[in-house]
Amino acid sequence: KVKIFISAHNGLPDLVQDHFSCCLCHCRSLEGLSAFGSLEELILDNNLLGNDLVLPGLPSLHTLTLNKNQITDLECLLDHLAEVTPALEYLSLLGNVACPNELVNLEKDEEDYKRYRYFVLHKLPNLKFLDARKVTKQEREEALVRGAFMKVVKPKVRTTLTVLRFACWVPFKPRGSPPVCLGCRW
Repeated sequence: KVKIFISAHNGLPDLVQDHFSCCLCHCRSLEGLSAFGSLEELILDNNLLGNDLVLPGLPSLHTLTLNKNQITDLECLLDHLAEVTPALEYLSLLGNVACPNELVNLEKDEEDYKRYRYFVLHKLPNLKFLDARKVTKQEREEALVRGAFMKVVKPKVRTTLTVLRFACWVPFKPRGSPPVCLGCRW
């Protein structure tokens, strides 16, 4: 079993047991992680990981922290984690847009965060800790009943620009004279 720390200071891995930590490394990819299929802890805080995050199958992984990355699509991430990390018990996503924490985003409140927790627990029912808090029995029960309905739906924004041109020339004019504009009338 191997524990790897990659320091932002030197970029060189230190070998220790069952743990991979890559904080402040500005990682965008986890290529090569598949060689460590027996990992139990994976700490990827303060990187540039986004919605394209792909983890290999990590059947022994019980702890995953992805704090302060660039993750915005919560459902996609949770579906992926459910598939590749069946033993996951501790997950932290603080500091990502996908985690509506009022300390990071003033537009969010405690109700947004509760809905987020119910949805995450619905998708990953084996979690014992989510972010910095233990999962309660009440949260687990609420997630079973309402978790599927707590998905945050973002409206799709269209960025189509329509340019309208108005023809406002006088239809009858003497031949050879310049066109005359009457102005646009609404």
